[in-house]
Amino acid sequence: MSEVNGLLRDARERTPSRRAPGEHMSRGELAEAVCGWLWETTGIEYDLDGHYIAKLERGVVRWPGAAYRAGLRQILNVATDNELGFSPGSRPGLGELDTSISSMVGLDDEMVRTADESVSILPLAETSNVGELTVEQLQADIDRVCRQYLRVPTKGLFLRTRAIRDRAFELLAGRQSPTQTRDLYSAAGWALTILGWMSVDLGRPDLAENHTRTAWACAEAADHGDLRAWVRATQHTAAFWQDDFTRAAEYAESGLRHAVGSSKLFLSSALAVDLARAGRIDQARTALADAQRISAPPGGQELFGFLLCTPARAEGLWSDAHLALGQARETLSCAEHSTALFERAPDSKRNAGAERMVRLQQVKAHLELGELDGALESLKPVLDTPIEFRVRPLIHRISEISAMTRTDRYTGEALAAQIHVATRTFLRLPKRPQPEPLADTA
Repeated sequence: MSEVNGLLRDARERTPSRRAPGEHMSRGELAEAVCGWLWETTGIEYDLDGHYIAKLERGVVRWPGAAYRAGLRQILNVATDNELGFSPGSRPGLGELDTSISSMVGLDDEMVRTADESVSILPLAETSNVGELTVEQLQADIDRVCRQYLRVPTKGLFLRTRAIRDRAFELLAGRQSPTQTRDLYSAAGWALTILGWMSVDLGRPDLAENHTRTAWACAEAADHGDLRAWVRATQHTAAFWQDDFTRAAEYAESGLRHAVGSSKLFLSSALAVDLARAGRIDQARTALADAQRISAPPGGQELFGFLLCTPARAEGLWSDAHLALGQARETLSCAEHSTALFERAPDSKRNAGAERMVRLQQVKAHLELGELDGALESLKPVLDTPIEFRVRPLIHRISEISAMTRTDRYTGEALAAQIHVATRTFLRLPKRPQPEPLADTA
């Protein structure tokens, strides 16, 4: 017999109805609200209904799909799946670490095809094809993707970004003023840059290079300095996660020649990390000192999320540089200040992905210093990351922490064993998620 999911039912019953004052949300109203939010954030129409909510509350279904979990967390105002009684451990088919990572499930073929398409349209980006239409809606869509990334399931945002790219190039095939042409190239370039960044997060930094090569051509055609800088930042990131720190540093240095806003803060900070990882210690220390002196004001109308470098994000990068330089205490200081800044920021402006990575810097610094209690406390918030947001860089860092707890230094340490078990549990992901029916078929 299924175990009733009282947490989900209680969360619904303490959520006020939007239709009947003084009443709580009904199952049907909750389903409609989730579908409405998913439509607004992903542009995809979902068919959730009250019958499926009932199945969830009865415990017939213990692990709904990623989109439904995201919608339920949003409407019921909770931070984690556990607060709604959802647990991947209750699903059949859990196994060891799937190197394709769950945030990439169902996207591998689409990513390869999309990257190939970005290469195929490179000649178009390098010519002066023109079209007639304003790009206000395209830019609004780009801004929306940046705001929603790592807050809603990735696949819908990835496909929407590809549609923005394709629409911009479609318009460029017509006629319009030179100013409008530059705006369209700019929109296409931002979309390609986002596709590149997502490809890195989804574990395919090699495909990111296809997108960014064409994005650079768009930035040149648009003569857009900050777009050039963020294209280079994305290329840096792709090289970094392929352990090519020398090439990553070259991209960062190139991008700094064009940076005008927060991209300058990001690239300066990233350069210090690259140099430290490449073993160029003196240069890394100089670069880190230079980055810490920057007070870069926003460069005009900047985007949000991963295409914006806040002071909190910059301090997270500085903590990474200190760790690579063997300065664990300085790492911890920067990471703690960074997380404090993230926590004080409005939720709508918090870069959830960057914040999680900084917390892992805290964990590593505590482990370097032999502070197991601190390491475990810093790790706990990351362990609540919903499976669909466990991007490849996060998985990589968690794996490094898991390995650190198995060194001779921590042999026989109970807390080290606890951290190791927690990280290995985190890395066990569903290999083949199966869609669940939306209603009883009986």
